[in-house]
Order: sequence, then C-alpha cells, then structure tokens
Amino acid sequence: MENTFTLVAKTLPGFEQILAEELKALGAENINVLYRAVSFDADKALMYKANYCLRTALRILKPIETFVARNELMLYKKIYNIQWHEIFGIEETFAIDAVVSGNYFTHSQYAALKVKDAIADEFRNRYGARPSVDTENPDLRINIHIDNEKVTLSFDSSGESLHKRGYRKAVDKAPMNEVLAAGLIKLTGWNYDKNFVDCMCGSATIPIEAAMAAMNIPAGYFRENYGFMKWHDFDENLWKEIRNAADDGIRDFDYEIMASDHSAKAVQIAKSNIQGAHLSHDITLLQQDMFEMTPPEAPGILLINPPY
Repeated sequence: MENTFTLVAKTLPGFEQILAEELKALGAENINVLYRAVSFDADKALMYKANYCLRTALRILKPIETFVARNELMLYKKIYNIQWHEIFGIEETFAIDAVVSGNYFTHSQYAALKVKDAIADEFRNRYGARPSVDTENPDLRINIHIDNEKVTLSFDSSGESLHKRGYRKAVDKAPMNEVLAAGLIKLTGWNYDKNFVDCMCGSATIPIEAAMAAMNIPAGYFRENYGFMKWHDFDENLWKEIRNAADDGIRDFDYEIMASDHSAKAVQIAKSNIQGAHLSHDITLLQQDMFEMTPPEAPGILLINPPY
C-alpha cells in the first residue's frame, strides 16, 4: 500500500483477536493485537473500508502525535504547540474524547478540558477568536489516550461509535450493543452454513447482526455519516468506490434465521428493527415462549439466554 499510516481499531474486551481476523480479511497489514484495540497499517481506502465493513470495531482512530506529559501544564503546552489552524478552520467545530489511566492523570474530563483549552487558545492567540465545541456532531473529533505519562493524540475517523449501525429504530430494556452482538455471533463458530435461532431475541439485535453477517451486508450499510467525511482530505469518489465494491459482495443466505420472544412488546420492537434493516423476508419473527419454540431441523445455532 502506498501512503500508508497506522490506525487503531477500538473494540470491546475479549474481541481483540476476532477484530484482528476481520482486519486480516480486509487486507490490513502489520496487525498488532492490543488491549481493547488492534493496530494496523492502512491507506485511505482501507480506512474507509474498515469503517464501513468491520463488525466488531467501535472506532477507527488515526494517531497523529505521541508525547510525554506528567502534569496538566505539560499536556497543555504539547497540545498548544500543534498547528491546529492548519488542521481545521475557525468556523469548524471540534470535540474531545479522553481516556486516562495511571498515576499522572486520574480524571478524563479534566484532561479533555485542558486539551480543549489548548486548542482554543492556539486559535484565539492567532486570530482573536476560537472554534466552537460540538459534542454531538463535530467537524473534527479528537481522541486523547493517556497511559501514565504517554499521551497519544488521534483523530477519530468514525465520528459516532460504529456500533450505531443505523437500522435500530427502537429498543427494549437493556438493549444489546451491536458490536457485542456481532462478536458473540463470531464466538459461536457459526460459518453461515446452518440455521440460526435466537429464542430470547428482545430488540432483535442478535438476529439482525446474524443476518447481516450471513448475507455479507456491510456493518455500515444503513449508516450515512462518518467522521472522515468532514476531513479536508476526504475523497468522495474513493469512498463511493469502496462502498459500491463492498455492496457488490452482498449474497443470499440459504438457511433459516429465526427470532422469538415471549413479550409482545419486545416482538413489536424487534419487528420495527428488522424492518429498519430491510430483513423482514430473511428473519422469521415469532411471539412465543422459548419452551414452546420448535427450531428448524438440526444442525444449527440455538441461543437461549443472551442479554438483550
């Protein structure tokens, strides 16, 4: 790959190896398994593809700076010295996400505040004005990871967490994170060569993720926005090419996916979400107690007690 750089894909604990395998299948190189994350080499095309296709990634971060800071003043100065005015404009918005561990920094929100102040001051001292913070939909989402004295500053290419697929219209009590659902399905060892039954389906997150994986529907198929779309170097033609190529891989599934729940409310919510994922013809949904469920003839995968 030309013009490569290092990316870090964040995930849930226990899913690191699964994510590494997903990245390998996408063509990533120099893959390194970390704690709750996997680093890999990529070009812009693979960054777009990782955001669109990975099922067990929460965010795709692009590390920009790594430095040492043992106190808030060191952190402030290091961030302030970055030429932020060359990265984004004063009319644009930004947001800070911080994760801290170790002895030097113990409060993530305070670390985020110092980073925000440093960026704002760099603009203010240069132009007499500063860009605004938008925590919901910023033009640039900045991630700060502090491990003892080591600080890594990254740009978040995903924007909102990648578990927000875009198909879920409603939720029941304690809805399952879509990335968690996708990872649990991977852990069953299911290779899409047999039936799949979830008889406590709740909001239908697991059967929807199962159907999307079985039919090779990209994880981000129903999602409209990503953080990289607001970057100054966003290549819209390349993005369309990556998305269309991934969509061309969607396939039929020759077995049955069934979902059921004893709760009428849960079934209505599940129905709404299944419709939102355009999978009404691919998932059989029933209101039925698990003890009355008759699954399709074996072999198959039967889930009987997942969280919603």
